[in-house]
Amino acid sequence: MTTGPKTNAIRTLESRAVPHGLRSYPVDEDHLDAVSAAAGLGVEPERVFKTLVTRGADQGIRVYCVPGPCELDLKKAAIAAGIKRIEMVRVAELLELTGYIRGACSPIGMRRSFPTWIDESALLFERILVSAGQRGMQIEIAPAALAALIGGHFADVV
Repeated sequence: MTTGPKTNAIRTLESRAVPHGLRSYPVDEDHLDAVSAAAGLGVEPERVFKTLVTRGADQGIRVYCVPGPCELDLKKAAIAAGIKRIEMVRVAELLELTGYIRGACSPIGMRRSFPTWIDESALLFERILVSAGQRGMQIEIAPAALAALIGGHFADVV
């Protein structure tokens, strides 16, 4: 059961009856990163996956979910997507593209469906955490369930 406003991510999970949990933590506006979220939740930082939005050399938008302490390897990400190169989108573009703001971008329930890759390290865990689309709220979900829901692929992207 969800308390507070329902985000697109939560609505999507509930409408498709995907098993998940919701976890909340205190938000520090100066630290809107996955590692800070993990600390607030009392979980290993490697279990909290941040959602990164990129633009390819072909101008296509692609999404990558990577463990909080890690950085997206742009070369590996481009190889996984089968393109020459990618770059991060500007923060100013995030809301228009996804419907989410920085620090609350979820791979679930974006305005449009984009090709998505989840770092293969997610498979080391029974459940991982991704943003619920609101700062201070995370979705706890099985990696395979997340991939099935969003049409995601697992790849080495860090």
